[in-house]
Amino acid sequence: MPKNSTISKRSSSPKISDRKIRFRSTDERPGTLIIVEGSDGSGKSTQLLIAKNLLESNGFFCVHTEWNSSIKIHTMQKELKKYDPYMPAAVFDMIYASDFIERYLTQIRGALNAGMVVLCDRYMYTALARGYARGLKMDELKPFYDAFFPVPDMAFYFRIAVDTAAQRAIGRNPLKHYEAGMDVRYSDNIIESFKKFQTKVIEGYDILAEENGMEIIDGTAPVYKTTPLFISKIAEYFQKKYDVELMGVRTSCSK
Repeated sequence: MPKNSTISKRSSSPKISDRKIRFRSTDERPGTLIIVEGSDGSGKSTQLLIAKNLLESNGFFCVHTEWNSSIKIHTMQKELKKYDPYMPAAVFDMIYASDFIERYLTQIRGALNAGMVVLCDRYMYTALARGYARGLKMDELKPFYDAFFPVPDMAFYFRIAVDTAAQRAIGRNPLKHYEAGMDVRYSDNIIESFKKFQTKVIEGYDILAEENGMEIIDGTAPVYKTTPLFISKIAEYFQKKYDVELMGVRTSCSK
């Protein structure tokens, strides 16, 4: 092959479709990626920590990562929010993407390749649902996230009604400007804005859950009812993937 053609081939930029080759499929990757999605107060974070304790007690190494928690990006995001209370939706989404990419490169990718279990409290679907609530089109955003981030082994959506989400959020802490969707001017009243914003977020989650085959769990049910269902789903998957029966969990596979 002529030298010029070799140089040209090496210097050409990879296409987005080519980047998918770098990511292992759910069957091939050594580790396991489990993600939970849903509104604040849906119980997803509690359930994920229960799963982490169970898996670690069974000898699995786990990495727990939360949405919007990158040390490098979080400070910049806080400053931008203070600077502009009405940040454009596209800019807001780019901040989410930057946080996500940084955490993927430093926390998620290496752990999956090393055979660890990665537990994500919110994944790409949060960015898509919130972008949808801010007027962005999910079908235009999703190709970017599909190109850069792997498909989860298991995806759970803890669904709650908007009134329940509002009650739990308001009772926990004072609502924040962006949390309530005040930046998209749903209402001048922060509680009403939160309800209208979360209605669109939940609508986006519902669409994504159906399109991506997520396991839907009733987030309004008490923990003692949702935990057995959540854990049994994980145990069944681990039995199939690793041929390991998790101690302390009864599944349909073990009957």
